[in-house]
Amino acid sequence: MNLAPIILFTYRRPEHTRQTVEALLKNKEAANSDLIIYSDGPKNEEAENGVNKTREYIQTITGFKSIQIIERAYNWGLANSIIDGVTSVINKYGKGIIVEDDLITSAYFLQYMNEALELYQNEKDVISIHGYMYPVKKRIPESFFIKTADCWGWGTWKRGWDLFNPNAQALLDEIINQKKCREFDFNNSYPYTEMLKAQIRGEVDSWAIRWYASALIHNKLTLYPGRSLVFQNGMDGIGGTHCGEDTRYAVNLSQTPIMLKKLDIKESLKARKAITEYFVSLLSKKEKRQRFWSNLFSIF
Repeated sequence: MNLAPIILFTYRRPEHTRQTVEALLKNKEAANSDLIIYSDGPKNEEAENGVNKTREYIQTITGFKSIQIIERAYNWGLANSIIDGVTSVINKYGKGIIVEDDLITSAYFLQYMNEALELYQNEKDVISIHGYMYPVKKRIPESFFIKTADCWGWGTWKRGWDLFNPNAQALLDEIINQKKCREFDFNNSYPYTEMLKAQIRGEVDSWAIRWYASALIHNKLTLYPGRSLVFQNGMDGIGGTHCGEDTRYAVNLSQTPIMLKKLDIKESLKARKAITEYFVSLLSKKEKRQRFWSNLFSIF
């Protein structure tokens, strides 16, 4: 199997970055995988120390097939850094696995990602593979498709990323034209449309909301695991740029591999309902709704 390169985006959290790398190294595929690290530059003097310590650490990393480090000379911001980095790597390699410095992966993450990228590489209706799965309460399939694109440990091919449109206004106009606002918001359970509008107003700078919108207007699917292979470690309130402390996305990492088989290329309505119900459970807590929305507007 031709393993996909791993693209890691870092900023100013050396300890989070170390945990991300150490988790990846527990995957047996790591030794045969190329690791490409994008280190964003400091936004201000306050960030300089964290950026410098992170860069000191990434220079010590070993255990991968090859390691390439791109140190940004100035602060690109997460969205611009990811858009540029993913574009550059995927144009060269044809595919990629993308992680950020606040994600802890299962020992079976790379196996799942590479097997799925291989299994569905010629399925034009599949835009991406995702490693995180929300802590839903209902039983869901071992793997399944949802009409979306996501951002916590994911992979795609050049044909998928070529559909990414950075123009948020054009994306919103098309979602409205296709009458998909309700679908975009998972049956009005999650404020994705408002997030896209916030992007247009310049209140947030989110590559992820534009990635999801790009997938939706093209009716593309993303494969999810039935058990999460990614834990979002960035909501601990330590050194993050876009989020504070929050435990509502916490999951138990799968201790066993996801057993993939070729699925029919269609959305799992059972899984979509389970995710929608999870979103509703968050929004029903009125005392946390305002903070929840604020966090979600700025995290992506």
